[in-house]
Amino acid sequence: MGLVLAVVLVVAVVLLFLHDWRTALIPSIAVPVSLIVTFGFMYLLGYSLNNFSLMALTIATGFVVDDAIVVLENVTRHVEAGMSRMEAALLGAKEVGFTVLSMSLSLIAVFIPILLMGGIVGRFFREFAVTLSLTILVSLVVSLTLTPMMCARLISPPSHKPPGRLARFGARAFGAVLSGYDVTLGWALRHRLFVLAILALTVALNVHLFTVVPKGFFPQQDIGQIMGGIQADQSISFQLMREKLGRFVDIVKADPAVDTVVGYTGGGQTNSGYLFIALKPLEQRDASADQVIARLRPKLAKVPGATLFLQAMQDVRAGGRQSNAQYQYTLQSDDLDLLREWTPKITEALRSVPDIADVNSDTQEKGLEIDLKIDRDTAARLGLSMAQISNTLYDAFGQRQVSTIYAPLNQYHVVMEVAPAYWQDPRTLDDIRISTSGGALAGSASTAAVAAVSTQLTGSADALSADAVRNANTNRIANTTKSGASTGAAVSTRFNLSVPLSAFATFGPGTTPLAVN
Repeated sequence: MGLVLAVVLVVAVVLLFLHDWRTALIPSIAVPVSLIVTFGFMYLLGYSLNNFSLMALTIATGFVVDDAIVVLENVTRHVEAGMSRMEAALLGAKEVGFTVLSMSLSLIAVFIPILLMGGIVGRFFREFAVTLSLTILVSLVVSLTLTPMMCARLISPPSHKPPGRLARFGARAFGAVLSGYDVTLGWALRHRLFVLAILALTVALNVHLFTVVPKGFFPQQDIGQIMGGIQADQSISFQLMREKLGRFVDIVKADPAVDTVVGYTGGGQTNSGYLFIALKPLEQRDASADQVIARLRPKLAKVPGATLFLQAMQDVRAGGRQSNAQYQYTLQSDDLDLLREWTPKITEALRSVPDIADVNSDTQEKGLEIDLKIDRDTAARLGLSMAQISNTLYDAFGQRQVSTIYAPLNQYHVVMEVAPAYWQDPRTLDDIRISTSGGALAGSASTAAVAAVSTQLTGSADALSADAVRNANTNRIANTTKSGASTGAAVSTRFNLSVPLSAFATFGPGTTPLAVN
């Protein structure tokens, strides 16, 4: 749509200044012909019509019409001087041929540095530079071949008819512009030193502005969404991490520009969490996304033991991994110890730069763990295998699903684990006992559990009621009253020989990486 609009505007401007539809038809044909021929070269190069190629074609529309108008104006000048249209076309194209060639080559030279750029920027803009250069070259050929041919056929001979109202209005407006230019040019020629001083001052000001104007890879957008990443102390527990998340959510929600906040912890690391923030519409808030982040930073910094890094979400993201900042600096080394030594040094050095905020590292190598050392010989003398020991520890801390409770409307997964109060202290391992029975304990054979009988009742209310009663009797814990007892109660209270874990194992604190990149 933008390309079509550009072509229409070019044709309208040409018609406005030439005052003759036949003459305006020449550049109006030269522009689409040049673009269509460029499509053919794009097809041969394997290019597609995307944002970058369409942007190149839109920009090239102005260059294409310039070449056609240069030839057209020179041919028209000879026709108005009394020369025939064929002779004027040949002579006019010959006179400005070198000029059009130099114009086209100079324009292409401007885009050569873009064509030779490397990295992500080069990958983005290579197709843009090639498409624009091809369009200019095609325009050069069209201006020296098709345009003179159309001039020999379509240019109207000089007419002595009085100009129309629109032509007279355009002539007066153009005359006013020329008069103003004549006055300013005369003044500048009379004050040469002052004009040169202004030129030097302008150049100096441009150099200064180049140093102070903000720079970036892509323009910073405000789409009304902010993403946040939480990085807490590496030894933090899940319960404390959940508390930190709640405090961050409360602080963010209190900002008047925030509409909704959604957050969660985890995602691969025990000390990490994520927040997704939706801002109110622009007309309902008094700050942009970056301004909201800037005023939230000092409030979020008051939460000890964790840091929330916020960044405005962008439509275009390129390169790097997902991280807590918009820009990444990746360290690589063949020596792991050397990498671990220099990572914190570079991180601290970047934090001292006043122009950089939210500096963080994804190196997480100091997470807490418990190293459990098992004396296999002692365990074997006590009649314990590694499978029994592993299963017991997993039953206590691994959240094993051991059963499913069937209620009339829902199903509930039963997960075995120790009470949350015993998660907080490693000394809980001293209370762990390993059963020497080695086998799974049955239920109905040794208890008063109700035996389930399967029946083929389908498609009626009686069948559904019978199934509900049977499930409720089989799983008494599903009852809403407190009188129900688990069918495994008798099994769990049966005497079994067990050995404390501390009889054959020792444990101590250790460190473990939380994230490896």
